[in-house]
This record gives sequence, C-alpha cells and structure tokens, in this order.
Amino acid sequence: MCLAIPVRIVEVLPGQQAVIELSGIRKEISTALLDDVQVGDYVILHVGYAIGKLDTDEALRTLELFGELSASQDADAVPT
Repeated sequence: MCLAIPVRIVEVLPGQQAVIELSGIRKEISTALLDDVQVGDYVILHVGYAIGKLDTDEALRTLELFGELSASQDADAVPT
C-alpha cells in the first residue's frame, strides 16, 4: 500500500524543487514530474515527489478527512 497526501506549495525553488507546508511543517520536495508548479498550488506528494496537481477544494476536503481519521485514532487509543 502506498500513501500520497495533498500539500500546498509555499515556495518554488530552482532545479525543479519546491517547499511545501502541511500542518505547519515545511519540507523541500521535487517537482520534476509536474509542469508549471506555482505558489499556492496543491499537489499530491508521494515519497518526496509531487506526482499530480489537485484542485484546492478537493485538497482541503481530503485533508479534513485525514484530520478526522487522526482524531478518531487518537480517541480510540488505549492509554498505557
């Protein structure tokens, strides 16, 4: 199983690189697989590579679902 998540581009760098932000965390990624990435775009990130662009509304809905899943997992956690 693989996991790819939507992230927002906050800075475009030289050499087909960009900085993304997710939940306050910033990371440099490769944009070599995409054309014309701009600041503010949402992309699908998989193992450090942007593999597709995503509509903003769809990205936000997906991130909301991930948040709900995380909250559900936290609520179900058994204290040790």
